[in-house]
Amino acid sequence: MSKQNSPIRSVCVYCGSQPGRDPAFMEAGRQFGRALAENNLRLVYGGGTKGIMGAVASGVLSAGGHVTGIIPDFLVDMEATRHSLGQLNELIITKDMHERKHAMFERSDAFVTLPGGIGTLEEIVEIMTWGQLGRHTKPMVFANINQFWKPMLELIDHMSESGFIHTAHKVRPLVIDRIEDIVPAIASRWAEAEMPEGDPETIAKL
Repeated sequence: MSKQNSPIRSVCVYCGSQPGRDPAFMEAGRQFGRALAENNLRLVYGGGTKGIMGAVASGVLSAGGHVTGIIPDFLVDMEATRHSLGQLNELIITKDMHERKHAMFERSDAFVTLPGGIGTLEEIVEIMTWGQLGRHTKPMVFANINQFWKPMLELIDHMSESGFIHTAHKVRPLVIDRIEDIVPAIASRWAEAEMPEGDPETIAKL
């Protein structure tokens, strides 16, 4: 990836504030954080310093990258500690979830979703909805670590086949199994006017 030519500057990461039961989830978070820093990409994320959220931020910071955490005041003591938040390069505390999500969207050029729970799902689905409605064309990625997102992707396929996603061409997330493939994939998505055909084993058109 060219650090000079890519229009991507910041990547928003959605993921769990818990570590999950599979150790691969935490390692994926740390690995992706390092990949962002190594490619001179800023991390924009929900500000948590625990679980996979903390792993991503730690990965970025350990490699000398820049982290912007955006967190509502009421979640500070649930998803982070005030001491650990002081380690971030930039901290934005919002009054509510709506303001947080809008701030994350405005500061990001692409969206990557690692394993997580209901909150993570809600965040990426909203971004997909905005894409379907033509509000943005920013790359969206499901980091499908150990097939974590397979049930979700099957549900989206089911919705489309049942006639409820009429603008599927606008809902085109990349589904990528390997962390090391994510940054090159979002750079390629930016570079291409249309969705590249890609490797069917790593990229799915929904």
